[in-house]
Amino acid sequence: MRFSRSLILGAAGAVMLGHAMPASAVTEVQWWHAMGGRLGEKVNAIAKGFNESQKDYRVVPVYKGNYTETMTAAIAAFRAKKQPHIVQVFEVGTASMMAAKGAIYPVYQLMKDNKLDFDPSAYLPTVTGYYTDSNGNMLSMPFNSSTPVLYYNKNQFKKAGLDPEKPPKTWPELGEFAKKLQAAGVKCGLTTGWQSWVQIENFSAWHNVPIATRENGFGGLDTKFTFNSPLHVKHIGQLADWQKSKIFDYGGRRSDSAPKFYTQECAMYMNSSAAYAGIKANTKTRVDAKTKKEIQGFEFGVGQLPIWPDVKGAPQNTIIGGATLWVLKGHPAPTYKAVGAFFNYLSSAAVQADWHQFTGYLPITKAAYELTKSQGFYDKNPGTDVAIRQMTGKPPTPNSKGLRFGNFVQIRDIINEELEGVWAGKQSAKAALDTAVSRGNELLRKFEAANK
Repeated sequence: MRFSRSLILGAAGAVMLGHAMPASAVTEVQWWHAMGGRLGEKVNAIAKGFNESQKDYRVVPVYKGNYTETMTAAIAAFRAKKQPHIVQVFEVGTASMMAAKGAIYPVYQLMKDNKLDFDPSAYLPTVTGYYTDSNGNMLSMPFNSSTPVLYYNKNQFKKAGLDPEKPPKTWPELGEFAKKLQAAGVKCGLTTGWQSWVQIENFSAWHNVPIATRENGFGGLDTKFTFNSPLHVKHIGQLADWQKSKIFDYGGRRSDSAPKFYTQECAMYMNSSAAYAGIKANTKTRVDAKTKKEIQGFEFGVGQLPIWPDVKGAPQNTIIGGATLWVLKGHPAPTYKAVGAFFNYLSSAAVQADWHQFTGYLPITKAAYELTKSQGFYDKNPGTDVAIRQMTGKPPTPNSKGLRFGNFVQIRDIINEELEGVWAGKQSAKAALDTAVSRGNELLRKFEAANK
């Protein structure tokens, strides 16, 4: 059993190999994850809750760095036959994990083999659809799933004469709002986090247009990118034009632009629903740790992503980010019953509702959503249900089910490089997207050749 050659070669950097845990009467399960800080503390609490709920199994969560580092560590450990039972892998690693035949123990098969209760229909279809095979079988266990939303500064909306309860619904409207905000003294209208995920991947799904052929890669490895369509060019071209006057202002590839929103430099901010907790913390009136001066907070709202109104059928549904839990083969059979028992605990309504409310990640089951609603969480925290409504408003289509591309971590870097050339005024939107498609297709062909 081994990982596919492309998966091994695609992993970046050197890693420290994990060490086997000592044997004990209790069946032990190692869970490698990428959740640091407060999220990591919550992961530890989930494991602790499971361990205390029964006496037969013990889950040991181990932080392995960011998503790329965690995936890399698992690959190296598998080759050394010291792999964990469970590894958290971000959504863009799905195709690579699927290609690692012989290394992966599909979740649906694990639950069946161990005669454990498992009902795929209990999960949100827009979440599970990303992680199923062509027959609808769940390959990994959803854990931390998010989708992008629009955050906006209600105080600045009021100052500009805009209704603080009505965020822009269309891109032209967003442009008009931004101009009014700037006239009221706001420096920047909009900034965005994770530009490939938000402005290309989710933009495509939200408008029900393909990012690539073959159902965005779900239909086979011989897919080709199509995100240089007239609509994509129009959208990126508009952002490029707005960049000149700071109606839109680029702030970095990941969540680097968040401070532009926190400091009220930009009135609107697009990023993950899971950014909610951080935004809530950073928009409160607080004392700056360095200057010891009080920073005045502000009230923020959450809205759906805007659409281009001339696109028929929009909005459709957005797609997820985040990660799932994959099970690795190579351990004694009895340990996998422990893994399955933990997954059932993890999916329980109480655990998922708590995780959802604490982090801003989506609840992965319908029961967790209903429990959260019945507890009054959405009423007390307006906007926290926007992501769910945005994802579940319509049944997903082949264009909005998700993405499944090999080498997509590197392809995202290509998209980022080309878009940065647009924001800097070095190339047109069309030239950048054409180049990104061409370069991306080259990596798709390499992945295809390595996994035939």
